[in-house]
Amino acid sequence: MIAYFAVVVAIAVWASRRTRSASDFFVAGRSLGTVVLGISAMAATLSGFTFVGGPGLFYALGATALFIVLPASLTNTLGAWALARPLHDLGRTRGVITIPGAIGARYDSRAAQGWAAVAILVALLGYIATNFLALGYVLSAVLGVSLSTGIWIGALVTLAYTVGGGILAGVYADVFQGIVMAAASVAACWYAMRAGGGLAEISRTIISADGTFLGPWGNGGAMTALSFFFVFGVGSLAQPHIAHKYLMARDLERFRWYPMVMTVAMVLSLLLYLTVGLAVKAMVIKGVIPPLTRNDDAMPAFLLAAVPVALAGVVFAGVAAAIMSTVNSFLSVGAAALMHDLPQAMGREPSNELARGRMATVALALVATMIAHAPGAQVAFLGVFGYGLFASTLVPALAIGLNWQSATARGAVASIVTGLFVTLVGETIKFFGIYAPPAGVPWSGVALVASTLVFVGMSRAGGMRQG
Repeated sequence: MIAYFAVVVAIAVWASRRTRSASDFFVAGRSLGTVVLGISAMAATLSGFTFVGGPGLFYALGATALFIVLPASLTNTLGAWALARPLHDLGRTRGVITIPGAIGARYDSRAAQGWAAVAILVALLGYIATNFLALGYVLSAVLGVSLSTGIWIGALVTLAYTVGGGILAGVYADVFQGIVMAAASVAACWYAMRAGGGLAEISRTIISADGTFLGPWGNGGAMTALSFFFVFGVGSLAQPHIAHKYLMARDLERFRWYPMVMTVAMVLSLLLYLTVGLAVKAMVIKGVIPPLTRNDDAMPAFLLAAVPVALAGVVFAGVAAAIMSTVNSFLSVGAAALMHDLPQAMGREPSNELARGRMATVALALVATMIAHAPGAQVAFLGVFGYGLFASTLVPALAIGLNWQSATARGAVASIVTGLFVTLVGETIKFFGIYAPPAGVPWSGVALVASTLVFVGMSRAGGMRQG
């Protein structure tokens, strides 16, 4: 872990010396090549939600959790096809350096840019809190400190290199972190199969105690599984920390091999998501590991019980890598929304963006750290909430709007507000046990459908009035 942090610090020092402008801080000077682009996007995609919340979710729901990662075979190509060219063109021709800025430029609307920035800020606070909480679990297990202390240590280390080098430090740290993540995942997969006696033995053990766990839909049921697939498939088109990477590419040629590079890296890294959840379930049934008090303890419990110490350190470093790379991307996106997009939406040109961006980064990290300390916070819950909120607020205006000439600014604003309102209200009343959609459907899925219908309806109504 010390060696890992030392490399990250070295990258941060190098990047901070090359970060001289807002373009360097927010879009890495538009200088990324194919391999760097693909691996950094993978590292930003697979966060603490995947490496800590994922095994915990699989331990709890079984095959249901697979439907979160199954869309990965499609979404990388879909994202490059639907978003890469239009975003890259907006970046080169209009000087766009943020996703809300791209939405504002597409519709020539300050309101659309402002509401997109608000939606991103609300969602990313939950997502950053997710990753700080996951990092707290990791450091608590490694260092033997309390969860709170682990959260603060992880937050401060991540903040240090993000403030100094911005997204440039994050991108090249992502490449290093992505390699560590893939190696750690492959190693953890091998030990998970070994600890459980092979996939056949693991399956027999689980089926004997829980017949639906490995069924087609898992313990969550068909509607929950299909809702996960819908939200995480379509929702991938609106994850700003990934779409933001498209603004950093050197030229359009970089996108030809990008889907393949990213998908191969994701396949290797997602082995941990599946196999650790399976192995821990079987080990608990056999009594090798005591029943978990928190689902999020699945990954640390497995590493401490079934993996040699030296290799466990590598895997813990890989998990920390996944978390820190995602947090860096989100902090950069959030700082841009706060100090670049919101002032522009209010009719003021932002000034001294580099210094203000660094201050915003610190503020966002501190707020997210406080959220991570909230009673009852869970990595999986916060991860699904953040991902779903991005999807419900940004998919229509961004993914559909960039490819549909008849889309209007009024439709874009209405869809963002709808997604924001339905997700926040729905998740709140579900959290307090007031009401939840039937059949296990998540509120984020309901909100995504509602915002898309509002977007199409308002855009078509505006077009008819103009005609």
